[in-house]
Amino acid sequence: MFFSRKIATALLATTFAGFFCGAAIAQQSVWPSRPIRMVIPFGAGGGTDVIGRLLAQKLTESLGQTVVVENRPGAGGSLGTSEVARAPGDGYTILLGSSSTHGINPGMYAKLPYDPIKDFEPVSLIATNLFVMAVPKDSPVQTVADLIKLSQSAPGKYDYASSGNGTTSHLAAALFVSMSGAKLTHIPYKSNVPGLTDLVAGRVAMMFDNITAMQTQINAGTIRPVATTGLKRSAVLKDIPTFDESGVKGYDMRGWFCVLAPAGTPAAIVAKLNQALVRIVAIPEVTEKLVAIGADPETGSPDDLKKLIASEIIKYKNIIEIAGAKVE
Repeated sequence: MFFSRKIATALLATTFAGFFCGAAIAQQSVWPSRPIRMVIPFGAGGGTDVIGRLLAQKLTESLGQTVVVENRPGAGGSLGTSEVARAPGDGYTILLGSSSTHGINPGMYAKLPYDPIKDFEPVSLIATNLFVMAVPKDSPVQTVADLIKLSQSAPGKYDYASSGNGTTSHLAAALFVSMSGAKLTHIPYKSNVPGLTDLVAGRVAMMFDNITAMQTQINAGTIRPVATTGLKRSAVLKDIPTFDESGVKGYDMRGWFCVLAPAGTPAAIVAKLNQALVRIVAIPEVTEKLVAIGADPETGSPDDLKKLIASEIIKYKNIIEIAGAKVE
């Protein structure tokens, strides 16, 4: 009787386990069955927001469920990112991450409220974003070599603007100064707007920023682009050489955008999301819109993104040390 009761109990447990396992698999197979939340850890209107909303619209069409965008700005993207890190791994919360949230922040903040590797399932890279170095329209600087020579002739005389200590604008310039031997003084601003204002006015010698942020002034002719930061030329500024072409060999700094899910999100859901995003970014309309805002479309597998994040964390930590930037 005792053994019969044990066997019956075991059979019952196995039945329930099989039921719940089957239910879990069934739930994954019908995903998504309700709206999905996409958290954008920056404010509305910026480049990250524009890309996120474009993806949300296309994912809604592709998946048959509404993808709702929620902006959660603050602490360099850390607030919204940590919110996704704490969310259930059920496929109904995703993050539009970036080089800021998963490349720079791990080296910038002494205490980060999330682990960029352990707390997330990488889904797909979406696009990369080059930066451009620009000078005032009346500057005598025509090439990168001109700027290096001019600054070395009068150390401490020439300044460069950035959108703030530890921002990509600052780090891109600091890496250039380190690799080129240019003698320039950093002037951090509270955002890119006052920095660009002083660049246009000729009160600073140069400034780095993403191409999207500088496009209006470049098109208006109030500032002049000198070089871009990737190893290959930008699709937006095809006539502008890279730093590598301009003599600063090996200089390569790009921003990037990606989609991630909370750790524990089932592999089947991650794969379905990845496939949808790869198809979406390849749509000519989406490609054109990304290029128009200065982003170069680029997708890949979840493993590709995982490797990129790991390598970028190391790269940015080195650049942050060079720049002497740190947030306690």
